[in-house]
Parts: sequence; structure tokens; C-alpha cells
Amino acid sequence: MSRRRAFLVTVGLGWAGYGGLGIVGNPRYGTARGLADITKYVPLDVLGWTWVALGLLAAFAGLLVGCPRVQALGFVALAVPAGLWAGAFAAAAATTYPEAVGSACGWGAFTIGLVLVSGMDDPLPPHLRKRGR
Repeated sequence: MSRRRAFLVTVGLGWAGYGGLGIVGNPRYGTARGLADITKYVPLDVLGWTWVALGLLAAFAGLLVGCPRVQALGFVALAVPAGLWAGAFAAAAATTYPEAVGSACGWGAFTIGLVLVSGMDDPLPPHLRKRGR
């Protein structure tokens, strides 16, 4: 398994765990407060289950060999909730909840990292590579 695909599987399963255990199962005060602008429209448990679904989609995409379009979809599945969290925490930090600035920085940096990793090449399987002389 390539490192790029392993990243999809690892972070995808982490997303699913974060959504199920950290948002649905144990929503923290800071998370709920930092996402108040979003939870006016979408309940926190729905957001948590969205993390679970998108994480599992990303993990599945990482298990597929030779499917760059599906893998790209997996990276989108990882970036969407992270970007949403980054934007929500940044808005909260700028307005009603200044303590959210650390979360905004962390989620923003992670979202940018996802974009960078998504652009890396997934090397061909060993049996398809040209042999050097």
C-alpha cells in the first residue's frame, strides 16, 4: 500500500472515530460553542455522523488500487469537514468565542495539509514499474 493510500485509510478511520466517539458520543463544550453558527442550522449529531460517513468513504477510497478519481474523492471527503471546522472556528474566534483561535489554526493547517497530500503521486504497483538498468 502506498503512503498516500495509507494516509487515506488512517485519517479516514480517524475521522470516523472522531465523528462517532468525539462528536456524537461525547460532544465537548468548546466544540459545541465553536460550531454554534453551524449548529443553528444542522444539529451537532448530524455533523458527527457526517464525519463518520465521510471518514469511511475516505478509508474505502484508500483501499482501492489504481483508482485515482476515487482516491481524489476520498481526499475531498477528508477536506470538507476539516475545512468546515476551520471556517467555523475562525468565525467564532473573530466574533463571539476568541478561545477558538487555536482550533481554527489547527483545523486550517490540517485542511491545507490534506490538499498538499492529495496532490502527491500514487506510485504504480511494483509489477507495473519499469525496471532500471
